[in-house]
Amino acid sequence: MMFTAAGEPSKHSVTVEQFEQAKSKLSTLKNDPGNEVKLKIYALFKQATQGPCNTPKPGMLDFVNKAKWDAWKSLGSISQDEARQKYCDLIGSLVEAESGSSAQVSAQPAGSGATYETLLVTKEDDITTIKLNRPAKKNAITTEMYNEIIAALEQAATDDSVITVVTGAGDFYCSGNDLTNFTKIPENGVEEMARHGADLLRKYVNAYIDFPKPLVAVVNGPAVGVSVTVLGLFDLVYATERATFHTPFSQLGQSAEGCSSYIFPKLMGAAKASEMLLFNKKLTAVQACELGLVTEVFPDSSFQSEVWTRLKAYAKLPRNSLALSKQLIRSVEKERLHAVNDAEVERLMERWTSDECFNAVMSFFQAKAKL
Repeated sequence: MMFTAAGEPSKHSVTVEQFEQAKSKLSTLKNDPGNEVKLKIYALFKQATQGPCNTPKPGMLDFVNKAKWDAWKSLGSISQDEARQKYCDLIGSLVEAESGSSAQVSAQPAGSGATYETLLVTKEDDITTIKLNRPAKKNAITTEMYNEIIAALEQAATDDSVITVVTGAGDFYCSGNDLTNFTKIPENGVEEMARHGADLLRKYVNAYIDFPKPLVAVVNGPAVGVSVTVLGLFDLVYATERATFHTPFSQLGQSAEGCSSYIFPKLMGAAKASEMLLFNKKLTAVQACELGLVTEVFPDSSFQSEVWTRLKAYAKLPRNSLALSKQLIRSVEKERLHAVNDAEVERLMERWTSDECFNAVMSFFQAKAKL
């Protein structure tokens, strides 16, 4: 699916000229997007130009060609036209990530001068869209991105848009915390890092609790960690069928956040919530919908077009009526949500300073290094 600068689907199929332009743009990238993204680009190009994988599988010791073959084979029987569209979309998101301010549109009134390094923030058709924009890193959230999301939500809260959308660039919605956040230990030690992290997380979750307008998550791919837990604070969550939802907190020696310790049991029952928050169960989009975390699941091939058609229609509803109705619904729980957020942050601050958490994070990095 091709997209406009505002993140909306194009109404036309990719032309040969557009495909060739995407190929040319690939060579202009200054930053290495990483092996996983490069394999995806290779696979989509092969599918777009040759169709489904029809070559013999390379031998087990031919690691490079086997990885390429596996990536191509994983695309299955998607059409060449669809592969061209996905190829152009992926290249476009990588180019956008590097182009920075030229593609950024502030959600504030004109003259505010707001720009972002890790986000693409646009406003069109009465919809403010906040797009997490680190596709090469699966939109993992750095300290800088936390601050920018808070700022973008504060701006969207006061602009003249009707609804606000959060989504991700590339194939991932968000892979949760960038774990390098936990390796940057300041001079005053782990305790100072934990305090700063706790203050930032509290402010981040409060931005969702206090957001005054309808807030919609357009989950365009896998979601992990904090990007999952805060979904309970959104008003609508639309997901592609290939999205997954994973909260591996105990695996990393940590605990739940985003008010999920309160909202998830209310949504899905204590036993199902415990499977996710205690025992790291990963949900498919359909399972998440059945449990009430996701509003609706869409076929991946039509996800963007169906969702954005619907959102544009919602944005035509009376602005004040929507905002005041949302605030009325939230007011019943608002005080409780702030208390839950405080309790979760206090528990996490203790976890971050524990040997158990440190050892679990180090084990994670060591396991990744062996892959």
